[in-house]
Amino acid sequence: MSRFKNEVLHLQSHVRSLRTGIVGLFVIALSLGAGWWSAPRDLTIHVPPDLRSGSTRKWWEVPPESVYAFTFYIFQQLNRWPTDGEEDYNRNLQSLTAYLTPECRAFFQQDYDQRRSSGELRKRVRGVYEIPGRGYGDDPEARVNVVSDRDWLVTLDLNADEYYGAEQIKRALVRYPIKVVRLDIDPELNPFGLALDCYDGTPQRIVMPAVSKPASVKSNRTLGDAP
Repeated sequence: MSRFKNEVLHLQSHVRSLRTGIVGLFVIALSLGAGWWSAPRDLTIHVPPDLRSGSTRKWWEVPPESVYAFTFYIFQQLNRWPTDGEEDYNRNLQSLTAYLTPECRAFFQQDYDQRRSSGELRKRVRGVYEIPGRGYGDDPEARVNVVSDRDWLVTLDLNADEYYGAEQIKRALVRYPIKVVRLDIDPELNPFGLALDCYDGTPQRIVMPAVSKPASVKSNRTLGDAP
């Protein structure tokens, strides 16, 4: 009789242990569900543009090459006036607001108002592009200065062309020192998590050294050939 009683007690103990295990698994499942629910739905990872070599990055770090690519892309779009600067410049300011700090947005808005009142925008076509040999890959350390993990100073050497109708009225080589800050506040409108904070000083004209012609060309011209 005692043997059957011990067996019953053993089975009851086993049932209690199973119930305890089920409760524990239920608590773990709730914890995992809460963690999954609170996890970010989107995660931005900055991958260097040059993928020919491997790279190991912490997901919250922004590499200098990504900062440069972002700066050049947004600044180029801001200065792209395909048909009429009076309309295109204002439209760019509206569409790129999320990529500018409030102070920078106000600065460019003032620049737009001044240019418009002085007649520098109407029917103007404008575009900027990198000067060959002066991109990020040519001298990375000179292009991006890492101030902190939230601030960068980017130097863009660009060629700025402007047209009025079919006539080119401006071609300037300009160095733009641009401040960039981390602004990860609206991933829906700004997935980069970065923003332009305008200029770190006055943009400067670039004077390119004169390129001498090959000696063979000079000798040919002395023989009376057409230049």
